[in-house]
Amino acid sequence: MVGEEGAFVLGWDEVLTEEELSMTLKVLCMSEEEFKEYKEQDGWEDDSEEEENSTLSNEALSRLKTPCKKLLYDSVLLTLESYRSDLKAEQDLLNNKEAYEKLSRREQQALHVRYGQKRILHQLLELVH
Repeated sequence: MVGEEGAFVLGWDEVLTEEELSMTLKVLCMSEEEFKEYKEQDGWEDDSEEEENSTLSNEALSRLKTPCKKLLYDSVLLTLESYRSDLKAEQDLLNNKEAYEKLSRREQQALHVRYGQKRILHQLLELVH
């Protein structure tokens, strides 16, 4: 369901791996009985039309059912904990011209990537909280 890397790709405005995230949330938020029924009906194929018509935009994420929102929220918190520093530390480094210029070009680029990732994750926290 999740793909080879086991990760979902988020953009500023929507989930870029929406099919994978949508299916994962659907399955993980099912009760055991719902899952058995879904599996017995070969529901995996029947939902393709429904999935095509729905995009996981930021607006759609904010309207998810509470169990799915909580699952996403907790997952984002776990992801943020995997970083060595928080968003504020990244902002402080970006705003400190002297410290920033001491970084190698590669470290500066990595800082920008981490900062962008964390901003997207914090945005997602706001959407599903």
